[in-house]
Amino acid sequence: MNNDNQTNLIVDLGYQVNPSLPVVGYTETITDAVCSLHSHPRAQLLYATSGVMNVVVENQIWVVNPLQGLWIPGDIEHQVSFQKDVNLHSVFIDPSYTNNLPTTSFSFDISIFLKQLMFKIISFEDHQNITDIQKRIMDVFLDELSLIHPSSTFLPTSNHIKLKSIINLLTNDVANKETVEYFADLSCMSSRTLSRLFIKELGMSFSDWRIRLKLLEAIKRLGEKQSIKQIAFDLGYETTSAFIFMFKKNLGKTPSNYILENKTKY
Repeated sequence: MNNDNQTNLIVDLGYQVNPSLPVVGYTETITDAVCSLHSHPRAQLLYATSGVMNVVVENQIWVVNPLQGLWIPGDIEHQVSFQKDVNLHSVFIDPSYTNNLPTTSFSFDISIFLKQLMFKIISFEDHQNITDIQKRIMDVFLDELSLIHPSSTFLPTSNHIKLKSIINLLTNDVANKETVEYFADLSCMSSRTLSRLFIKELGMSFSDWRIRLKLLEAIKRLGEKQSIKQIAFDLGYETTSAFIFMFKKNLGKTPSNYILENKTKY
């Protein structure tokens, strides 16, 4: 997606430090927009009931779909890109209420209960004068938020000069089938050296990183309602069954089941 054609989205709720307002949120339908690199004192939970967001946090890329939320602690730089029609729901937590919350960014499988609490908080009209009942709802929300656990749907990146060029090549051609030896030759190093560099910088092997890239691209395309057959072809799989096997092995469900869960009404 070309950022030159995007609207730069600015939301100031994350900068409002106010212990008397533990949690504040908003919802908006966004099309082809980007929140450029920024950070704010309040921690943030991002969720979309429809559409897909690409979020860059430090050296990791997250593809956030309607089955997951994304947690970002306060004062962590991040960039968010919204593709097509994204029905965004977001809440911001004051720094005084984050002591028991996770200190690292990650995506997670968001429960129906946590979503309903989130929607309820977003519906509060007067952000400056919360009632005792509203405060209790926020307390339950924060308790639930303290229990979230990360999923594996992220893609580590690196600024290492040689790895960065390889990452760019693979990202721009997800169907690429060249071997680690091919990319090692391009970078004037041995395949063993490149393999070690992947593990050191990215925490996974070359093949595992490429599978993760394909998996995140598949998630994005499923969110865009592309057919499973077309996704398999575009990702370089010879057969649809080979793609389905990869998807289920990594996410524990077939693409069809994944789509059905996305259609669940909340």
